[in-house]
Amino acid sequence: MLDKIYTLVEEKYFTSGDFNGLTLLELVKDTGFAKDVALAEIRVGVETDLLTIEHMGNPHIKLFARVNKEEMLGFLDESMGEKPFCMYPHPEKLKSAAAAETYREPPFAYELAKGAGQLDFRAFDLSILEFYRNDPRYHYETNSIQGRICVTDEYFESEFMPEHDQVLLQSFGFAYDKELNRYVGVVLRYLNKLSPEHQRIWAAKQVKKDDIWLHPEYFAKSFQGSWGTKLSIFDAFVQELDQINQMCDRIGKPKLFRESYCQKRIRGFEFLLRPTKSELEDFVHLLDKMMSDNISKDFFRGDLELERDVTRKTDGKIVVEPKGTIQLLEEWLRKFYRSAESEDSVEILIKTFRKIRKLRQQPAHRIGLDMFDQAIFKEQRALIIEAYNAVRILRLIFGLHPDVNANPPKISDWLRDGKIWDI
Repeated sequence: MLDKIYTLVEEKYFTSGDFNGLTLLELVKDTGFAKDVALAEIRVGVETDLLTIEHMGNPHIKLFARVNKEEMLGFLDESMGEKPFCMYPHPEKLKSAAAAETYREPPFAYELAKGAGQLDFRAFDLSILEFYRNDPRYHYETNSIQGRICVTDEYFESEFMPEHDQVLLQSFGFAYDKELNRYVGVVLRYLNKLSPEHQRIWAAKQVKKDDIWLHPEYFAKSFQGSWGTKLSIFDAFVQELDQINQMCDRIGKPKLFRESYCQKRIRGFEFLLRPTKSELEDFVHLLDKMMSDNISKDFFRGDLELERDVTRKTDGKIVVEPKGTIQLLEEWLRKFYRSAESEDSVEILIKTFRKIRKLRQQPAHRIGLDMFDQAIFKEQRALIIEAYNAVRILRLIFGLHPDVNANPPKISDWLRDGKIWDI
């Protein structure tokens, strides 16, 4: 009797198209067993490592590879078949299942065929994402916590793109080891949706380490039904710019920043995919364009002189030259902002603006070989944290203006409270 039950469970697993489990209702219908008899046999199957059951979330897919026999037996005894569950072949049985070998070619489908959980994740070198980010046929988006990849409308079901390349990766996240080295993390359910050709591409970039964990925010959203707990530091950065611009409107001034970049995500404004000196330099260039280069001199008009007299070194003549945006910002803050800690606050944010400007200028005056170094990931992380702190300080300063204090723009709780993911 138990052998017949196992045969039906395994058959459903391999013929369902998605490695689904067999329900108690299906079992009773297919065998004619009485419900209590079937439940007693299922219990024996769990005890003897022939079967496993799923009853949490969506029981029609095997969530995780791990098996907790006591928990499954407790559920069977408590529910007495009154609550829905599905049966699956035990991973030990699947090791020798002949049907599993038909899935050997696509590597991640083969893992599922051997009993892996659909929500078990695998980690990959970040460079795997470059394949899609750099190919204009794909729509690649990420907020540095999670992302997705799909074929653009132009190439979907197009004769100009092979079918096996028309892939969809519904969701990917980022993962870390104990040293905060970054990886891509994708659950097997989504990897299995890739074509066999792309599954092999991903498999070649897989990183097999025991100490890798998914980003907490991605884990919460993917596995715990969370709507989110914090903002990505990149999302928070552009929201700070937008808040400052709204505050400028409250005090009757032109926008301080020409663009807030809130409406459309900027390509490259994210954590690096490859830890090279050239990618870091590109990021610094972009960051400076969003900060110093993004400041509008119209904001200072009427409050400050926009030009200064300078003695020319070549002949000693006095010439007039425009002030830089960082100089104007510093002068304006020191003229209008006063508090017990004003000097420290202004100094910190101006120092950061100048640091990023200086870093941007350095590559333009030297030629050198590119360099690959995992430490560059950490260098970029430290830099975006500094940049975010600078614009946050600036927003807090603007928030002290009486007109802003009387009519503050709407702000999210996460941004107001500084609940930011910096990994």
